[in-house]
Amino acid sequence: MPLSFDMDEQLTRRLADEIDTNGFAKLSGAVTESDLQQLRTWTDEQAQKHKGEYFAYHGEAMLGESLLASYWADPRFKSLLAGLYRHAAQADAPSDRIFPVLRCVQGNQGKRESNSFHYDASLVTALIPVFIPTEGEERGDLMLFPNIRRVRAWVLFNVLEKALLQNSFTRGWIIKGMQRNWLKPYILRLEPGNVYFFWGYRTLHANKPCGPEVKRATALFHFGDPHTGSLATRLILRINQGRARRMSNKAGNQPSAPTQS
Repeated sequence: MPLSFDMDEQLTRRLADEIDTNGFAKLSGAVTESDLQQLRTWTDEQAQKHKGEYFAYHGEAMLGESLLASYWADPRFKSLLAGLYRHAAQADAPSDRIFPVLRCVQGNQGKRESNSFHYDASLVTALIPVFIPTEGEERGDLMLFPNIRRVRAWVLFNVLEKALLQNSFTRGWIIKGMQRNWLKPYILRLEPGNVYFFWGYRTLHANKPCGPEVKRATALFHFGDPHTGSLATRLILRINQGRARRMSNKAGNQPSAPTQS
């Protein structure tokens, strides 16, 4: 089933204003209980293939058999994301394609994949919680440094900025800064059934660590790459997809379907 919400211009404006003001927006109750159960059953099946370790599926080819396909094909959802992009960029998106990802943080490898601060390639990011731990200190809450940069006019500037931030050395200093209260990200506790939106391109974000005994699964929908079509963007996408395939294969010894670039 498609997501449950009434699409109109007022909704787009409200969500966009909330993202500008708070760093994120929430669409409550947009995922029905039956849809959530179906998503959890499918995700559990995939988690078993990967023997309880971290995996990530990128692109339509790997997620086309899941319920998520009905979401990214929904014209209302596309219209909503397009409206959000138009608000943020003051221009129409170069493409109406939605790029889906399913990310499941679990096991020992999942803990190593936490605190991985990054900017998204897409301007608009929609997040649907599937499994969210509710107990203990290591629940994998979403951490946001909201809207701390603008859309870069030059793709090379964007690539250099990401390279300087998205590496183990810089991430280590970010974590140390948080431990000493020098840096204070906004901590967002996700609730299944809702859809969350933020400017992924402008917001540095990551999930907090998850204990190896818990499972944290989220579906992500990326929309509107301001640098779409550039050589740098294509290379980064291929690198990220290749890394996800290698990790998934290593954890589960399962062949991954090819992703679409």
